[in-house]
Amino acid sequence: MRGLGGKNVLVTGGTSGIGQAIAVRFAEHGANVAINYRQRPEDAAETEAQVEACVERMRGHGVRDMLVGGDVSEEVEVIGMVAETIAGLGGIDVLVNNAGIQVSSPSHELSAEDFDSVLAVNLRGAFLCAREVIRHFLDEEKHGSIVNVSSVHQRIPKPRYLGYSVSKGGMQNLTTTLALEYAGHGIRVNGIGPGATVTPINSAWIDDPEKREQVTSHIPLGRAGDADEMAGVAAFLASDDAAYITGQTLYVDGGLTLYPDFREPWSSE
Repeated sequence: MRGLGGKNVLVTGGTSGIGQAIAVRFAEHGANVAINYRQRPEDAAETEAQVEACVERMRGHGVRDMLVGGDVSEEVEVIGMVAETIAGLGGIDVLVNNAGIQVSSPSHELSAEDFDSVLAVNLRGAFLCAREVIRHFLDEEKHGSIVNVSSVHQRIPKPRYLGYSVSKGGMQNLTTTLALEYAGHGIRVNGIGPGATVTPINSAWIDDPEKREQVTSHIPLGRAGDADEMAGVAAFLASDDAAYITGQTLYVDGGLTLYPDFREPWSSE
């Protein structure tokens, strides 16, 4: 895609799933990529393996890469992460807000702590990262692009995942508001809305044939997507091929948002 070669890209939550695929896709197009990861003692070994796998894939494309640790829900850590990326790569041209978590619970049993933790990562984190990167764009008086990885659930309710649905609804407004506010500075802000996607976070239904069938039966194209398909759209939105697109969320969902239960026409006759 045009305009990605030599660009500097920061991908949050970039060590696995959609985030890893996005990081690698930008590298394939010649971009330098900073991969953010959140390090916790209880999953240090898993995180290290994911980081290694991602970096190994990227280095095969002859671009520069770096790892930047940080919890996107923590303001001080986000400020440090963005500063470290700017110092390491020489600037930032593209931010991909991908970091996200979800908690499953009946809404009447959902704790305030769990609700807050999901919004802190998915929405507050996206805001903090966008704010810091926009400051960089403005300070350097340069154009830039932000791609928010949202979900079909910014539009489709997701019972038992209230925090997640609310956070993605908020991300939609974050995308449109920032796009409108900073369009005059040449800063574009868009989102992608993945549907059912084969990633580690969805292993509960991916690894269960019965549950997987329940999921895919609602998808007009008859299958789940994969992370590479999401990565291609994210790269497109950041590229010069999408230079006249801002404030939009592109649903990458196999038609899930087309109200599939209406595939057969309803009639009162």
